[in-house]
Amino acid sequence: MTALFRMTVSACAALIFLAAPLARAATDEQDLVDRARIVLDDVKSDKEFGNASHLLKRASAVLIVPSLFKGGFFIGGEGGTGVLLTRLPDGDWSYPAFYTMASASFGLQIGAEESELVLIALTDRAKKAFMTDEFKLGAEAGLAVVTLGASAEAATTANLNADIVVWASSSGAYGGLTLNGSIIKPRDSYNETYYGRAASPATITAGNSVANHGAEALRATIRSISQ
Repeated sequence: MTALFRMTVSACAALIFLAAPLARAATDEQDLVDRARIVLDDVKSDKEFGNASHLLKRASAVLIVPSLFKGGFFIGGEGGTGVLLTRLPDGDWSYPAFYTMASASFGLQIGAEESELVLIALTDRAKKAFMTDEFKLGAEAGLAVVTLGASAEAATTANLNADIVVWASSSGAYGGLTLNGSIIKPRDSYNETYYGRAASPATITAGNSVANHGAEALRATIRSISQ
């Protein structure tokens, strides 16, 4: 009996050990989804997001990056992970697909900056760009990108001729944010872990192929702002 008990305990311990990385990974993704929801709450109340909530009513897709970090000493770089939701044909919002944003820059720069970003796709070609394996923000992608924040005079962005409007709430030594040239690509490992199988952003945002109840609060929040 004792030997059997030991074998059972050992087997359970082995299962817990093997499942631990998956549990941690799933927690990472859910934490990102929850922080994206908090960013949307900030959109409604933080003056640095200007009229972003108004633009969301026109959006075909929204990429929310809760924390984009930029830092460097002569050589700098930016990096962060976010979630993309797209507007469905019935006007509702899809489940989130996970993305990575990264760039590198060179020159005289000392300091650090952290930003909450909301990238609002206002055109179909901007939405389609997010569905590619990766694309670079700015002219090279054939997309007009406008980055705004509290320092921007033009809070009335409704008439801007832009494919993507980026609202940023930033703090740090740089005092500004330039995203042109940043690379955006799907984070496949996060998507697979969160939905339990490999799924492309196009599949996730189609609205009827995958689901995760943990994203319902995020969907409800963007729904309340944009409709």
